Amino acid sequence: MKLMPVTKSAIARVKTNEIAKARRTAQLSEERTAVKKFEKAVTAGADNVEELYRSASAAIDHAYSKGLIKKNKASRDKSRLAARLAK
Repeated sequence: MKLMPVTKSAIARVKTNEIAKARRTAQLSEERTAVKKFEKAVTAGADNVEELYRSASAAIDHAYSKGLIKKNKASRDKSRLAARLAK
């Protein structure tokens, strides 16, 4: 059983937290989608791989700047993308 907040400020905090969680979830989903699009394009041998690489790299940077992922994860993911692009 989840306890519900009683005070007005606590109720407002719950609402604010839910909005922030939805925003974080959406931003993280965008980052993952960009990476998946790039991976799929590389596998298929598409023409717009460079553009998708830039898009995925920017999405990773954005996720890092918003605090959704840590610095090392961002670096690792970008390194993996670059290695896939170089192949």
